[in-house]
Amino acid sequence: MTVPTSAPPSAPEPLWRPSVRRASAARLTRFHAWAAERHGAPAPFDGDEAASYAALHGWSVTDLEAFWRAVAEWFDVRFATPYRAVLGARTMPGAEWFPGATLNYAEHALRAGEDPARADEPALLAVDERHEPEPISWAELRRRVGSLAAALRELGVRPGDRVSGYLPNIPEAVVALLATAAVGAVWTSCAPDFGARSVLDRVQQVEPVVLFAVDGYRYGGKVHERAATVAELREGLPTLRATVHIPLLGSAAPDGALEWAALTGSDVEPEFEQVPFDHPLWVLYSSGTTGLPKALVQSQGGILLEHLKQIGLHCDLGPGDRLFWYTSTGWMMWNFLVSALLTGTTAVLYDGSPGHPDTGAQWRVAERSRATLFGTSAAYVMACAKAEVHPRRDADLSATRCVATTGSPLPPDGFRWLHDEVGEDLWIASVSGGTDVCSCFAGAVPTLPVWTGELQAPGLGTDLRAFGPDGTPLVDEVGELVVTAPMPSMPISFWNDPEGRRYHDSYFDMFPGVWRHGDWTTLTSRGTVVIHGRSDSTLNRQGVRMGSADIYEAVERLPEIRESLVIGVEEPDGGYWMPLFVALADGTALDDGLRSRIRSAIKSALSPRHVPDEIIEIPGVPHTLTGKRLEVPVKRLLQGAALTSAVNPGSVDDPRLLGFFEKLAAERAAVSGGDYSR
Repeated sequence: MTVPTSAPPSAPEPLWRPSVRRASAARLTRFHAWAAERHGAPAPFDGDEAASYAALHGWSVTDLEAFWRAVAEWFDVRFATPYRAVLGARTMPGAEWFPGATLNYAEHALRAGEDPARADEPALLAVDERHEPEPISWAELRRRVGSLAAALRELGVRPGDRVSGYLPNIPEAVVALLATAAVGAVWTSCAPDFGARSVLDRVQQVEPVVLFAVDGYRYGGKVHERAATVAELREGLPTLRATVHIPLLGSAAPDGALEWAALTGSDVEPEFEQVPFDHPLWVLYSSGTTGLPKALVQSQGGILLEHLKQIGLHCDLGPGDRLFWYTSTGWMMWNFLVSALLTGTTAVLYDGSPGHPDTGAQWRVAERSRATLFGTSAAYVMACAKAEVHPRRDADLSATRCVATTGSPLPPDGFRWLHDEVGEDLWIASVSGGTDVCSCFAGAVPTLPVWTGELQAPGLGTDLRAFGPDGTPLVDEVGELVVTAPMPSMPISFWNDPEGRRYHDSYFDMFPGVWRHGDWTTLTSRGTVVIHGRSDSTLNRQGVRMGSADIYEAVERLPEIRESLVIGVEEPDGGYWMPLFVALADGTALDDGLRSRIRSAIKSALSPRHVPDEIIEIPGVPHTLTGKRLEVPVKRLLQGAALTSAVNPGSVDDPRLLGFFEKLAAERAAVSGGDYSR
């Protein structure tokens, strides 16, 4: 295969640079100087932050042992028993981190509450669609976790048992996760907008012994009852020993369920089970669009170190700061948000619609919570731009130093809109990672400039590369995003994959011993990173591969386009069909004039090769339950695959949208007489 020979052009000057004062005060700067003095890191270059970070990053991936030992010491990780080495086996998969060590994630998440001076400060700020933050102190969080952990032990929950949650982003979910971790059990959760089948496809795999469930939730100003769904879950999970009822809507507990208040009302100091470093902490799930979701198992110690590094150094957060990231409990960013507690940062939990009562709602949450870092999706930023939201004019965002985005690449227009409409001295952190590692491969660096359309740099301890098809590292060229050295938060296993075959085939099949993530990326000669979209849904015209994200960025600048989906279909006769599907803004018609403007926009921004063969209106773009466009399943439908084999409808936000593509494939096959199945 061939790949594009160059990255998109960059702005001649950065969009933003941190001030000297800001860069020198960053926790990353202090860590660098300390690591140079204590652990052999290269000394910082005075006045050259780019060279300093490049040197620090190079050390962090060539001397993994020294770097991760430094992280553990810098953040004062409490090892109940010492480790024999930082890294035993270095193989991928199968790296052995901190053998011999024991610790507990929940102990670290709650230790800010041990300080009498901080006990009454907010650990959590709970916000719903009324936008009135309600604080829960560190002391109160510790008490609730201690009470619930004791109750779980009384229910017979032991280290390694699985505990599941069917919960929105509310304090009860955080308490349940931390109590589970304190016991040494394994947490897993789904958001209550998941239907019963979607939850069971995930949670049945791990056979939970306890289920925490709400009676319903509020979203978009409406009440959504879930009693019937919870009954289905209880019926479908025969391993349950107990169901804990959380009356978010005020209903009585169903027969046989335990009351949340009864389990969390005691004044009990938490006890923390000291478990091996690689003991399972939680199970996360892949999108499951083409079958059962992969159940990804991540470790207590691996997540602890990775999130301390990511939140404390890259996000530059600590005591006195507040992290607000719009997320749900079914997305890895919720787990990441909870880990703000590890650094003594207040976690802002928003339970509600991102756009209620209007598109600018998230900015008001950031304002009312005094969020230091506000995390959201690239799609939300672009929706705000199209809706002509003016955050700087309409909200007091003086506390917000950084706006971070993930879920999909933030297009250049998104960078410029944030700069113009939120703040010229705003740190914009477009980040990219995955559920697979519950962290970022590249993104936020508080000491580096921000270039329009680019991620600032690879993360410390992440040996990120762009590989050509033969495994050759590329610079300033598009390649497969790979990681060539182990990271502590890589899965320790997939659940029910005893020989590790599914795990191996998911990441290590293309380049043995190297993690291939499935994204197209460019690592620039300046050290920045560009993400072009998924490589497993890449468009391929005349031997040249193109990322779908580049086309979305060009098309969705047009105010008439709400969202788009581009697919490349290899046809049985050797042809190649590349349609662009567009969901239109209200009051817009797809006429010849709009089609012409779409083609011109793509041709001008990219090249004639990127112009689609057809432009087709659709009622909406289908997504996974975590918001990713369903490129690969739609491609399979257009190739004639049956709906049941192309996609798991339970993993889709609106399964009805898939019928459009199934019908279109049948119509094309009938006209051509061809067989598009694969």
